[in-house]
Formats: sequence, C-alpha cells, structure tokens
Amino acid sequence: MKTNILGLPIKESEVLVQELNVLLSNFQIYYQNLRGIHWNIRGKRFFDLHVKFEELYTDAQLKIDMIAERVLTIGGTPLHTFEDYIKNNKLTVGKNISNDEKAVHLIVNSLSDLLKIEREILNKADEISDEGTNSMMSDFIAEQEKTIWMMNAWLEETL
Repeated sequence: MKTNILGLPIKESEVLVQELNVLLSNFQIYYQNLRGIHWNIRGKRFFDLHVKFEELYTDAQLKIDMIAERVLTIGGTPLHTFEDYIKNNKLTVGKNISNDEKAVHLIVNSLSDLLKIEREILNKADEISDEGTNSMMSDFIAEQEKTIWMMNAWLEETL
C-alpha cells in the first residue's frame, strides 16, 4: 500500500478528498444561505437574529477555509467554482427568506444535512487513521449539534 507524506494511504486519501470537497461545496451553500437570511431578516426579532446570523456565517467562513486547507494537506485540490458547489449541493437553497422561523428552520435543516456528510467523512477518516480529518469532523459535529439544540430551543421544538 502506497502512502503519502503524511503516512496515509494514497487511494483512500483521494476518496476522502472527494468527500471533503462535497462538504466544502455544501458549506459554501450554507454560507450563502446565512448571508441571505442575515440580509433579509425582518420583524420584531431582527436585531437579535441579524447578529446571530452574522456570527454563524463568520463561523461557516472559517470552516470553509479549514476544509479547503485539509483537502490541500492530504494532497487534493479544493473545489472553488459555483458550478462545482451547485453540482455537489445536498442542502435546501434558501431564497428571499425574511421570516424568522423559516430562517431558523433553514439553519437547522442545513446543519442536519451537513452532519450526515461529516459523519460519513468521520467514518472514512477513521478507517485510514486520518486523525487530522477525524479531529476536524468531530469538532464540527459537536458544535453543530449544539447549534441545532439551541435553534430548536429558540423554535420551542424538541429534537
């Protein structure tokens, strides 16, 4: 079995790069959704949600960079065109959402879909002892699970 400079199997790392690029694409869609609801939110909760959505898109922007850098670290090339992002998208695209509850539902559903992708990556990374990717996915998952819980608490819904 051939390994790369990190000691990871090359063939399996290439599969992981593809999966990370899918995650990267979906995070870009999530980021754009957050920007849109940040810009378009209306109503009595505007001030609170406007700030919260900015916090979330800033965090998403950092994660996008982390994912792209992980792709590079394990020997791949990160996707960077809107065409690629749309082709790999598994999230609902939010358009012209100004209602607070619809916006928060979009976030919860998007994070839930991102968790599915991240768990697949976590399993594949674990199979090849890729602790760098594994650690990153574990951190993302823990943060997103907490955000889902908080958003559902805001919606007064249960998991």
